[in-house]
Amino acid sequence: MKAWRVRFLYFLVLNAAVQYVTSLEEELANSISGSFLDPLRDLFDPKDDKNQTTAKFSLRKPSHPDDDLCYIFPGNPDSLTACTFNSTSKTFLVIHGWTVSGLFESWVAKLVSALYEREQTANVIVVDWLYSAQNHYGVAAQNTKAVGQEVARFIDWIKETTNMPLENLHLIGYSLGAHVAGFAGSHATNKVGRITGLDPAGPDFEGEHAHGRLSPDDADFVDVLHTFTRGTLGFSIGIQQPVGHVDIYPNGGSYQPGCNLRGALKKIANLGIFAITDAVKCEHERSIHLFIDSLLNEQEAGKAYRCSNSDTFNRGMCLSCRKSRCNAVGYGISKVRRARNVQMFTNTRASMPFRVYHYQLKIHFLSNVDHSEMEPSLTVSLYGTKAEADNLELKLKEKIATNKTQSFLLATEKDIGDLLMLKFKWEQTNGWSASNMLKMVSSLWSGDSENTDVKVHKIRIRAGETQKKMVFCVKDTKAQDLRSQEVTFVKCKDSWRSNSKRSTKRITLENH
Repeated sequence: MKAWRVRFLYFLVLNAAVQYVTSLEEELANSISGSFLDPLRDLFDPKDDKNQTTAKFSLRKPSHPDDDLCYIFPGNPDSLTACTFNSTSKTFLVIHGWTVSGLFESWVAKLVSALYEREQTANVIVVDWLYSAQNHYGVAAQNTKAVGQEVARFIDWIKETTNMPLENLHLIGYSLGAHVAGFAGSHATNKVGRITGLDPAGPDFEGEHAHGRLSPDDADFVDVLHTFTRGTLGFSIGIQQPVGHVDIYPNGGSYQPGCNLRGALKKIANLGIFAITDAVKCEHERSIHLFIDSLLNEQEAGKAYRCSNSDTFNRGMCLSCRKSRCNAVGYGISKVRRARNVQMFTNTRASMPFRVYHYQLKIHFLSNVDHSEMEPSLTVSLYGTKAEADNLELKLKEKIATNKTQSFLLATEKDIGDLLMLKFKWEQTNGWSASNMLKMVSSLWSGDSENTDVKVHKIRIRAGETQKKMVFCVKDTKAQDLRSQEVTFVKCKDSWRSNSKRSTKRITLENH
């Protein structure tokens, strides 16, 4: 592997976050490339031995999810009996990724425990390839194929020995472990039932042919969660391209709520290379915790929506569930096999349970004055039969254009039930452009100042989780206070689709 790629991996998280780096962080980044790395070079040099790739297979128990108490040895049927392997139950192979410490991360035991919580009679086998994974990243990445082949031989042996139906076999791989799972599936004599890739590693795999990475060909069903695809120079910690039958990108696959990148940068500056794992851990490992969440909170599983790209999804334009356009996130996903990869998107909370409730708001702004230069602050409060969600920001993907319908995505962290009422608030944050100021002054001079108001017909809402479509109209035009700038809308009987021939109520949102 070229030396520049190795160095790139050291600082990938910093380069990936360039748009968020402040002058202080730039100073920290510069210090990272300084002399403090020199004493640690040996840690990342390739080992001088034969690059042993032996994998061990530990069948963990529900009572001791963090302990390796019983190993299954390929070629030794007695080890299956000793470990009480159940050939009629579901079998999970949990495959870790690259490691700096040479130890299992804490998520392994949590995932094992969650799998047993959901599937109590299952066999949960942890694939231990720590020896080969604790290496120069390039070497560890190259070892994934050999380790995958070894796992494939294990699968073939256990199939032959126990006659276990391979549709009951589910490989779950994280980071480099996702590609190990892919190689295992592609080299097994018979196709395995399912592979779940948890933020598959990007460096050395991005853009590779399907035979050189995880791909839909590796199992009857391959589903993937992408949580850290942010990167520069075409590289990212997690692979950006879709590599499964269904690829889900929570929060666009880049920044995950609750992950403190700035804090991680400072930690790297203080602690050196050992803290790099902290910089990537939160967002990279979020894929694991989303999957654990789906196991533990079956009734609260998040929903993802098929969409062409993240920007379109963030406009709220992809919340339809028709023709399998939506699916569950994580373990309970429905199998979808299409000729092309299916890319899906969802938003999440910062902590478990991660599920949020998605809404599309379609708003048609009207005015006799060109307000295209405006970037107001828009907030909405939703009131439902179960709860309310206050002051939710409508994120502008472009400047407000009048006499045009614009679509917004809104997400609530709690289930508010059936929506009954909403309050809409408009606050102007930026000044006018010279051209718009001239237009407004002209309107004021002519005595037509009322026409400078921004008006709206109604607000159309689609609830993603329930698929309900609703139309909301202004509650009371006579009692409105034009100076308050907060307007109340209630459900009305108008149809979801607009009808230009029908007269509609208009409400002034802004008065100058």
